[in-house]
Amino acid sequence: PADALARSMSCGLLLSNGMQPEQTFQLTMACDGPIRSVVSISDALGQVRGYVGNPGLADMHISEAIGKGTVQIVKMHPDWPTPYNGVTSIEHGDIDRDVGIYLAESEQRACALAASAKFNGILCTSAGGYVVEQLPGCTDETSAIVEQNLAKLLDMNGSEATLPAGILHDGGTPLDICSTVLDGLGMKPLQYVSPKQVCGCSEERLFRAVRLLPKVEIDKILEDEEQIEARCHFCGTVYRMSPEDVKEKFMNAQGDPALDDDFKN
Repeated sequence: PADALARSMSCGLLLSNGMQPEQTFQLTMACDGPIRSVVSISDALGQVRGYVGNPGLADMHISEAIGKGTVQIVKMHPDWPTPYNGVTSIEHGDIDRDVGIYLAESEQRACALAASAKFNGILCTSAGGYVVEQLPGCTDETSAIVEQNLAKLLDMNGSEATLPAGILHDGGTPLDICSTVLDGLGMKPLQYVSPKQVCGCSEERLFRAVRLLPKVEIDKILEDEEQIEARCHFCGTVYRMSPEDVKEKFMNAQGDPALDDDFKN
């Protein structure tokens, strides 16, 4: 599960880079394998979060854990009336190649994309990826140079880890990868982004969700459980509200939670 999550988050960070700051990019591997699902949400600021449907799954090859299903992409901006949605089939089950197929089939983008992670036991020692897109007007000569440079990456990465986790594990940086891929093409770095895991969960968001429930359902939960409890899928934080907390919050609540911009993000 950790390998799948690392690959998904890496792909999300790569493909959300360059978007508007308000946009979000959601990648979902909706699959029939024992992992059940892999979800990541990222933005252009390098903020990312994610989860897998079955985090307690024992170690197994990522393609076996994922199985078959669909790659689902959702791009959202607060000003858009509806989000952009794209769907393609899962062909390999290793996430990065399937995302590459999505880019080719759904968005007609010619890209070389790779994402991987390396672990020491349960500790992730490196994770990352790269995406190289061929834009209109790219010459055959330029394409040939990039292909040769991508072959160099394989040699740099070694055979003990999938590309490019080996490079990163040995001290290589994203800039090193970019410099190698674009060697001979006059590369100039335009932007540096430091990715970070950010989860927007809070007790306030939990209460917004509670407000959308029918009162009879809220009363039934409090009667049966003597509290309202929820666990964040992304960071694992558990929130609990007693009947007194719920009553006080309803007394102070204002507005319609279904129309709250923060609640919809």
